[in-house]
Amino acid sequence: MWILYALGAAFFSGLTSVLCKAGVDDVDSEVSTTIRTIVILFISFIVTFYNESVGSIENLNIKQIIFLILSGISTSLLWLCYFKALQLGNVSKVTPIDKTSIVLTLILSMIFLGEKITFIKVISMILILFGTFLTINKVQKDEKSNSWILYAVLTAIFTSITTIISKIGLKNVDSSLATFIRTIVVLVIMIFVLLFKKKFKYFKDLDKNNLKYIVLSGVSTSLSWLCYFKALQDNEASVVFTIEKMSLVVAITLSYFFLKEKISKKSLIGIIIITIGTGILLF
Repeated sequence: MWILYALGAAFFSGLTSVLCKAGVDDVDSEVSTTIRTIVILFISFIVTFYNESVGSIENLNIKQIIFLILSGISTSLLWLCYFKALQLGNVSKVTPIDKTSIVLTLILSMIFLGEKITFIKVISMILILFGTFLTINKVQKDEKSNSWILYAVLTAIFTSITTIISKIGLKNVDSSLATFIRTIVVLVIMIFVLLFKKKFKYFKDLDKNNLKYIVLSGVSTSLSWLCYFKALQDNEASVVFTIEKMSLVVAITLSYFFLKEKISKKSLIGIIIITIGTGILLF
């Protein structure tokens, strides 16, 4: 069952990338992230209430609470960097760099979680990294700046850190409850960011189309998170994280059809190699 959750996380993560690009291209990334967080908090609360997990908050120990809070902080930094990168660069370029976090995650999971690096994992990682490299195209003249690269690299770093911290904090904790707590932390941080930068005034500039895509991306992110953390509970972080990288294939494919971003022959070969690399872990 964990495989279905991991693949579900990959699909919704890829879908989120495209929805975010469609909805935040001309919207302040921190404002859109705040709205998206509110949507995620609402959905995660409903799921937590439905699962009757709210009452188990009192059973959380100090270690679990600390790591869930740290996970929320790391997620905030991840989102701020990721959506800024999406604003400045193409989905088909930002997403591949983000997915290179697989190497760091594999190393950190070995050091902090005691997970073994098997031959299959190494082969899968190499294939996914090579496929990712092939999907990265040259910077086009019509892109706003090259600074998206820095934000994409920071996204990869915080993605790995978030995965390891979450795995530690999720032990014996309902995944929906963990998502709810982490989202509260993210929302508090985003509110402070908006207050500090005096950006609440930007909310009035949002139109219905912006809100539609931001809300949809929030729903998609919620589903991705719930699937991801459920899978993370039931299997090794390095394995779940690697399978979730299939989101790159989803993102590039959807960006081709809906955002009209071009896919080169080299990128297509990269997508095939990534799929093979992920498949190795499944069979």
